Amino acid sequence: MDLEKHPQQPAAPAQPAPAGIRASDADRDRFADILRDAMAEGRLTAEEHAERVDAVYRARTVGELEPLVGDLPAPGGSTRPSSGTPYAYGPEAPAGPAESLVAVFSSSTRKGRWRVGGRTNAFALFGSVEIDLTEALFGQRLTVINATSLFGSIEIKVPENISLRGSGTGVFGNFEVVNLDSADPEAPVVVVNGYSVFGNVEAKPKRGKLITDLRDQLRKHLGH
Repeated sequence: MDLEKHPQQPAAPAQPAPAGIRASDADRDRFADILRDAMAEGRLTAEEHAERVDAVYRARTVGELEPLVGDLPAPGGSTRPSSGTPYAYGPEAPAGPAESLVAVFSSSTRKGRWRVGGRTNAFALFGSVEIDLTEALFGQRLTVINATSLFGSIEIKVPENISLRGSGTGVFGNFEVVNLDSADPEAPVVVVNGYSVFGNVEAKPKRGKLITDLRDQLRKHLGH
């Protein structure tokens, strides 16, 4: 055989996994991370984020996951400007159940210097819940608070210089979140979701309270 007439063909490039391949838990978590970052950057509303995350964890194949992030930039491709001195959030707490604050014919308060987790659930039934984040330490950029008030009251206070967003409904009651957009793109983002029935859910900045240097706060808190 004349080898000169039959040159060796280059190896075919590796093909991406077919869209019909079954999605793994790691695949779902990766897509959920993209959605979380998109909400933190203001690309998705809290309601859109909740709908897409629900679809992510119901998806069975990679092909079902891809359309959920098709209109979002790839990880690392954000157009968000970088901060000269990024916030030092420190290592995130290990994944686990959300912190819960419950008030049934009573009151529950969380305030002072405490480390905020990624998710907090607040429930008030003929009671009141107060969440004060003005002196809190954030272990991550995005914090989600799910608030449910039935004939009760939930009040959430945040520093003036973070970003605050929310999505909820009041039925014969009040659900009010004062939207804030921090001038610093690396500042914490707090998202409040939920509803109130014959009750009140309110999230707003506390005047005069600012996070001025998270790096120093974290260092002092950890005793370094």
